Order: sequence, then structure tokens, then C-alpha cells
Amino acid sequence: MENTLKGQKILLLLGPDFEDREALYPHLRLKEAGATVTVAGLGEKVYYGKHGVPLETDGPVEQFEHEPWDAVIIPGGWAPDKIRANKAALNIVRNANKSGAVVAAICHAGWVLASAEIVENRKLTSYITIKDDLVHAGAHWVDEEVVVDKNLITSRKPDDLPAFCREIIGVLSKTKALA
Repeated sequence: MENTLKGQKILLLLGPDFEDREALYPHLRLKEAGATVTVAGLGEKVYYGKHGVPLETDGPVEQFEHEPWDAVIIPGGWAPDKIRANKAALNIVRNANKSGAVVAAICHAGWVLASAEIVENRKLTSYITIKDDLVHAGAHWVDEEVVVDKNLITSRKPDDLPAFCREIIGVLSKTKALA
């Protein structure tokens, strides 16, 4: 798996009270696969997860808004509720989706996808408590550990992280092979 994603640029969106495992697991797995992972926050230099784990950012989302990304990863927890209120973060998600880059969201991160208006007629999953929000935004919601709909990859909860990361790496590996 080492260097499978060498040369790929990944942006991890972070905010206060992110779900610790849902940020750290993809962060480390994607780095392990050779990708360059940049962590963008909402203004703070360090954020703490719901369970107290700190993660340092590389800068605010506005700093990375106009860069091309191979993937944008959005962890869950309570951070997505703050991220979806940030115009630059929503622009990053919209632009990544429009360009065909991977947009991956787990748990409550579906809120960001809905606010970015990229879920209509897309099949996805999320934590069960935001199912109605996604359905009302036009998504076709299913209860599966991971769902891949073209460039959109979604999962429900921390237990789904192995499948979530496996699909992200798999899709990015295929994209790289085609380049």
C-alpha cells in the first residue's frame, strides 16, 4: 500500500469537536498510502476531537479554497455543523465535486454535502440521525457501511472506517492509474 497514492493531494476539513477516529484514521491511512494530506480548519491552529485528541491544522480553509485537490475528506462529530456554515469550505467541496475529485464524508459530515448542494439524486449513507436531512436535500439514502456513487464516498460511523478508507484509497488508485 505504501506510495500507492504518491503525488495525490488530499484536504482534510476540520472543525471543533470532530470525531477523533474519523479524522485521525483517514489522515494516517492516506499518508501511509503516500498521499500528501493537508489539514484545513476554520481559523484555529489546533482542534480537539470529541474525545480530546488534538489535531493541528496547516491553515484556515480560505487559504486552500482555490487549490485543486484529488480528494476532500470530511470527518464527522460535531465539526460538520460548523464547517457547513463556512463559505470557503462549501466552495472547496463544490469545486472538488465539480472537478470529479473524491469527496468523502463519514457520519454527520453529510451535513456539509447537503449544505454544499451536491447530494441531489446521489446515493449515499450517513449516521442515521441525519438521514432525513439528506433525504430532504434530494439524496437516495441507504443503510450500508460504505457507499460509492461516482466520486462521492460516504460511511455511517467509526466502525465503518476500514471500509471507508479502503474505498477512498481504491478510487484514488484507479484515478491515478488513468492519469
